[in-house]
Parts: sequence; structure tokens; C-alpha cells
Amino acid sequence: MKISLSPQALLFDMDGVLVDSLDSWWKSLNNALRRIKHETISKDQFIEEYWGFSLQENLEKLGIEMKNQEFCNYFYKKYVDNVKLFSDTKDILRKLESFPKAIITNTPAKCTKQILEKFDIKQYFDVVITSDQIEEGKPSPEMVFKACEQLEVNVEEVVLIGDTQNDVKAGRAVGCTTIGIQASSADFVIGHISKLDQIINTKINQ
Repeated sequence: MKISLSPQALLFDMDGVLVDSLDSWWKSLNNALRRIKHETISKDQFIEEYWGFSLQENLEKLGIEMKNQEFCNYFYKKYVDNVKLFSDTKDILRKLESFPKAIITNTPAKCTKQILEKFDIKQYFDVVITSDQIEEGKPSPEMVFKACEQLEVNVEEVVLIGDTQNDVKAGRAVGCTTIGIQASSADFVIGHISKLDQIINTKINQ
């Protein structure tokens, strides 16, 4: 794997990287499942089978039609209400302000916009690619291609930051350098976003 030693842009996953949303996702999904009298899922099962995928993909796994608008609206409201910003997110984004940046997320545009506005971080990103703007979410690299096209950079010259194997697979498929937040298969692994500027400035941007 070729490591980009002079990245031209940074691509960020949102959930689990910029915002602390795992518990919000899991609890919101179970609350919505209870409303339609569907069996709930354990947290371990959620992390192993559902975390990092879009709501549409997860509903398909659960045998629920995405057309159930009441279910989707209830889920997304609870999810946005309960998601939290990691304490170091704004500081890191400020430190990396010189890099063009994009968000590539399996969360749909409406929720993504609400979260970015809720935490006042929208201004740090030049491009935002969401699940409803493409045909296939991660691990497909379609989001990566679309973000790079809009940023006007080559995919081999960007660094992708994510927290799941789907993020790493999407980056690896097209030759991106990957940084995993506790995602062990990435080119570089860190425990928290607070270490991101250090790894970029000391290991990558040389």
C-alpha cells in the first residue's frame, strides 16, 4: 500500500469520528423497533452487524421496508437529539484548517445537515457527501470518488479517516491512505480523534 506523504485533502467519516453517536444509533434504532413491535438487538450485535452501515441497509437486514416513513422519522429525530460532539473535534478541525476537507457519511443529508449545524462545524468542510447522494454507501468507494471529484484532487493523494472496517475498505479500494480510529486494518491506527493532527503531521505530511 502506497502511503501519501503529502496529502492534498482529508476525508472524514462522521459517526464515531467527529461525533459520538454509537449509543445514539443503537438506542434510537431499538426505540423505533419497539414502536413497531419488532424484536430489538443487543449492543454487541449492533456493533458487529449494523454499525457503519446506512439505515436503509440495516432495515433490509431486519426485514423492514424503508418506506415505513413513521419509523424512519422517529429514528432520525431520536438519533439527532441524542448524538454528542467529541470534545476534541473542533480543536482538531481548527488545527487541520489548511487542508481541504470533506465528510463522507452513510447518514442521509437531512440528518447530517442538522448535526453539522447543531455543533457548528459545517464551516470546516468544503464538501459533504451523504448516503442519499450516491448509489452505494461505504464500503463501496463511490463516496470517495465523488468527494475527490468535488475537491478536485486525486484519490491517491487524500487521507481517509474512519472508525469502521467499511471506511477502511472504501479507502483501500481506491488507494487512499487510511487512518482508523480503533479500526485495526487501517494504514495508521489511533485511539481517538485528538491524536489526528499528530499522526498527519509526523507520519504522513512529510
